[in-house]
This record gives sequence, structure tokens and C-alpha cells, in this order.
Amino acid sequence: MRFNRMLLSTTLVVVALVIQVSVLARLQLPGAVPDLLLLVVLGLAFVYGHMAGAFIGFGAGLLADLAPPADHAAGRYALVLCIIGYLAGLVRPENGQLRSATGPMVVVVAAAIGSTLLYAGVGALVGDTAARHVGLGSLLFTAAVYDLLLAPFTVPFIMALARRADNDPLAETKRGGGGGDVASGWLTSGTGLRIGNQRGGLRAKAARRQAVRAGRIKGVKRL
Repeated sequence: MRFNRMLLSTTLVVVALVIQVSVLARLQLPGAVPDLLLLVVLGLAFVYGHMAGAFIGFGAGLLADLAPPADHAAGRYALVLCIIGYLAGLVRPENGQLRSATGPMVVVVAAAIGSTLLYAGVGALVGDTAARHVGLGSLLFTAAVYDLLLAPFTVPFIMALARRADNDPLAETKRGGGGGDVASGWLTSGTGLRIGNQRGGLRAKAARRQAVRAGRIKGVKRL
């Protein structure tokens, strides 16, 4: 199961990074660039939880920091996605299944705005003032809009893949631990019933034998 998680997470992160760098970044959209990598981290964190979300976010961010044409310090986006993945895992849906689209969409908007603010804040600490020249307000608005439009087509699909890859037959058997105990209880009670039936059968046979013997004795007396 752990291997399935690692393999699926790595594959999705690499594919998302390639699409983001080769396609989304070349669309020349005003303001921010749609962050497919962020949506992948959110989708996996919704299923795997906060610790896995933090690790996946760090790895995805580090790949984005090192992938060309990155023009910022390595580790900057890794820190941002690590925090976002951890926080998203804390508010993941129960059992990793979506019951309503409202909650995840709110998380997507908050993650888009939060990641942009964190990225700009870390950049300000290291002397990168590019966000000031572009306009932080415009970046926040466009990042939220682009990610919100892209999320319905990506996040549910990623969550479905994550749940499917995490489906372990042995784990399902253990997970039905309550069911296993119930099943064992049913088996135990069934065994008791069978034993009780056998005992009842033996008693009935003994009663019949006594009745037959009594009948024979009565018959002899009649003679």
C-alpha cells in the first residue's frame, strides 16, 4: 500500500509538473498561472492525510523549484506546498470521500490565495520583489479563479485514483475487523447451535429408545 501511494504520487506530480510547465505556463493568461501541481497536492492530501500531504507537497515543490525555467531559490515553493499539503490533510473529508463540493472548493480557493501569499512572503524575505511589480492583488484574484475553474476536473479524479491505489484486500479484511469479530461470533454461535442440535438429537434418540424398551416390557406383561 505504501509503495502504491509513492508510485501514484510520484507519477501524478511529474505529469502535473510537465503539463504546467509545457502547457499552462505558455497560455499567456493574465496574472497568475493555473497551478495544477497545487491541485494534485490537495487531492492527495484529501485522501492520505496531513503527514503524507506534507511530504508530497515538499517533494512536488522541490521538483518545481529545480525544473526549468525556474528563476527562484530552490526550496522556496517546496516550503509553500509542504505547508499547504499539511493543512489540507488536516481538513480532509471523512474516509477520503467527498460528500459535498462546497468544502473542497473553499479549501482550493484558500490554498490558491495562501500559496500565493506564502510564496510572495518567502520571496520578500530573500529579496525577491517580483510580486510587487506584477501586483499582488491581481495575482491573488487570478490564482483563485484559475485554480477554482480547474479544480472540478482534477481534484475528484485525483482522489478517485488515490482511493483506488490505496485499496488493499488484506486491509479491507482487517478493516472489517468488526465484521470479522461479528463473523467469528456468528460462527461460534452457529457451532453452539449445531452442538445444541446434536445434543438434542442424542436426547431424542435416548428417549425413543426408552419408549421402545417400555413398550416391549408392557407387551411382555400383556402376554
